[in-house]
Amino acid sequence: MHLRKGSLHDAARIAVLVNSAYRGDSSRHGWTTEADFIDGQRTDTSEIEEILSADNQCILLAERNEEIIGCVHLEKRDANVCYFGMFVVKPKLQAQGLGKRLIMEAERFASHQLACTIMQMHVISIRNELIAWYERRGYRRTDERHPFPYGNERFGIPLRNDLEFIVFVKELKAN
Repeated sequence: MHLRKGSLHDAARIAVLVNSAYRGDSSRHGWTTEADFIDGQRTDTSEIEEILSADNQCILLAERNEEIIGCVHLEKRDANVCYFGMFVVKPKLQAQGLGKRLIMEAERFASHQLACTIMQMHVISIRNELIAWYERRGYRRTDERHPFPYGNERFGIPLRNDLEFIVFVKELKAN
């Protein structure tokens, strides 16, 4: 697995990968699917291009034989905090340790390249298996919660009315 920062040239392929891992039948090949409670898209090429064009954001790509097999969105939110999102491993390659490696590299990048000491993420509250996975990697729940963006189909069409995000944080080690 090779890691690199994504470019505008990659935007469409990143959007396809992210949507394939979170929504629709393709996402059911992995364990990170949201297809049972959110329909529609997870992102689009336009959002990916906005991220890739921002000075304080990037998308790290995991590639194998020039195929994008994973990604993670990192956004420096303030002097110390890096937001971690859009974390994806291609569904058919999940549960092989690639996600563990990619999250470790994202944490290292946030610490060394972005000079952040805290990684922050938002996880949908009903994602118990995913929450447990993050907690095993040192992330801890905060008391902070955010509403799901109901009515904004850019982020999907909720199939339930009880979705919200829990904010998780992890202190990053300075190496």
